[in-house]
Amino acid sequence: MKWHVRSLLALFAGALSATMAQAQPVEVTVFAAGSLRGALIDVAQAWQAAEPNARVQFSFGASGLLKDRLAGGERADVFASANMEHPQALAGAGRAALPKAFARNQLCALAAPSVDVAAATLVSRLLDPAIRLGTSTPKADPAGDYTWLMFERIEQRGHAGAFKTLSGKALQLTGGPNSPPPPADRSVYGAVMAAGQADIFITYCTGAVVAVREVPSLRRVEVPADINVSASYGIALMNGASAEAGRFVEFVLSPPGQAVLARHGFAPP
Repeated sequence: MKWHVRSLLALFAGALSATMAQAQPVEVTVFAAGSLRGALIDVAQAWQAAEPNARVQFSFGASGLLKDRLAGGERADVFASANMEHPQALAGAGRAALPKAFARNQLCALAAPSVDVAAATLVSRLLDPAIRLGTSTPKADPAGDYTWLMFERIEQRGHAGAFKTLSGKALQLTGGPNSPPPPADRSVYGAVMAAGQADIFITYCTGAVVAVREVPSLRRVEVPADINVSASYGIALMNGASAEAGRFVEFVLSPPGQAVLARHGFAPP
């Protein structure tokens, strides 16, 4: 009789444990570029509505720094980068599957209220020694890399010495290993500009929209097409990723996921 009771208790405990395990959602860990914060949070909410047994846990930051963390052994299921090169590097090192392009962005300028600038005068204002030029950090953050490429294009369009001048004066205020951590609940670019750290800041157009929404006194200025840079975003499954992570990536690439990204200003790949 005692054996029978013990057996029943063991079966009950096993069934309860299995039920509790089944009730625990599967966590999908996503390392993602900071410029994707609002868009991917909304994508995840839409996906989770159809995946009640899964939850997405994000770690946002500069793509280059996230890549270094993953290369150093930190675990994630998905890497969503603001360029293709960083996830390709992880794939080449055997740590991830080949990335897929899933979104595009462009550069815009954020201007302080006191700065008289328009698209037609942007280059001359950037070259003005009196203008404090804010940027992200190249190599650590693709936004900085794209900005440096924009500097090269300005020189190629007939402004001799522009690259040296602009890269030399640029205040690398965000995205670097020693940059202050971005605020959790607001745009880092809006915060930088509201604090008066720069007169003009070059960032993604999607980021500029958010910054102006949070700090209405700022202005978004279009970067002329002949010097602008198209940013291609890549997403990759890391080795050992769960089946749920694979379905999340599929959703990002699907028409419903792309529709959410489009609402946040991202263009299709």
